[in-house]
Amino acid sequence: MNRPVTAAELFDAIGSAYDDVFGRAPVVDKALRHLLDTLPPSSRVLDIGSGTGRPAAEDLSAAGHRVTGLDVSPVMIDLAREHVPAATFVHADVREWTSPPESWEAVCAFFPFLQMPRKDTEAVLADIARWLVPGGLFALVTVPRDAEDVRAEFFGHTFLETSFAPDDLVRRVGAAGLEVTGTHSEIFTADEPGTPPEEHLLILARRPG
Repeated sequence: MNRPVTAAELFDAIGSAYDDVFGRAPVVDKALRHLLDTLPPSSRVLDIGSGTGRPAAEDLSAAGHRVTGLDVSPVMIDLAREHVPAATFVHADVREWTSPPESWEAVCAFFPFLQMPRKDTEAVLADIARWLVPGGLFALVTVPRDAEDVRAEFFGHTFLETSFAPDDLVRRVGAAGLEVTGTHSEIFTADEPGTPPEEHLLILARRPG
């Protein structure tokens, strides 16, 4: 049986093909519209799992916000720097990265938790609550399911997937110190033959204050 790949190995191998297959997932667009409609001008935005830089860092930077993207994949970091020169991209694992308290007006996290143990996800959510300014916005998109270290296939590679059932994840966002302001779920089918439809869950939250 093949050894499951790490997140860095998986996304180094996928590279720009990710955008070709996934494009602009509708729930990510919905999250970005919320941020773009709500954020004050020149907001500082942290994009966790920034990937190729598209669409999140690209759209937010184009609107004049100051975006910093984090990603574990050096290939994705290089692509993002090429695509979105106005943003800053850092090759880092968010679990080992630190930020001063109250240093971001918004944090977005579009699918970065699917290869992270549940206890690590909970710790990062608590970090995000500290990093946001009072009233700061958080937008999370994931594939919700009750799964922990389940072997899964993605772009022909085997990885270990971990996630939460929708209500469970909403509770954990609240337990981290964030106020959930809305959720939205829909079924998405990637532009790749044989890829089954999957649920995408958007959770919008804010730091109280």
